[in-house]
Amino acid sequence: MSYRRNGITPLHPAALAATWFGTGLLPKAPGTWGSAAALPFAWGLMTLGGRPLLLAATLVCFLVGWWASAIYVARTNAADPGEVVIDEVAGQWLVLSMAPLDPVAYLAGFALFRLFDVWKPWPIGWADDSIGGGLGVMVDDILAAGYGLVGMILLGLVWR
Repeated sequence: MSYRRNGITPLHPAALAATWFGTGLLPKAPGTWGSAAALPFAWGLMTLGGRPLLLAATLVCFLVGWWASAIYVARTNAADPGEVVIDEVAGQWLVLSMAPLDPVAYLAGFALFRLFDVWKPWPIGWADDSIGGGLGVMVDDILAAGYGLVGMILLGLVWR
């Protein structure tokens, strides 16, 4: 993968944000790397301020991701560049907002989010195909997180 696509360098602020500080530039499965990179940040945010802080950070991540992805997509002329992984971070954080601070729960949240992000059942696949630009990059992952949230809630009911 090229570190420079259509004039955007890895140190451009939008590129740094969109690739989650270069995580999306790792070889093979950038979405999985982006989701994995989100885990320790989520753990830290939950430790510092619980669910409210993680949800606030998720909203900020979504808004920054929308901005950064819009610039990245415009500069690269790619609909949803694989190296853009801030969408995975926002989606993963949303799922983990329902997880207890437990490594097994975080692993379950990771697996649920990746399952729905890759599978793309309706309306995720529709959003991925129909909504363009920076918003399109972000929305399908938030929808995948919605399915993951339902899974986490159901697991939480059984876990108790």
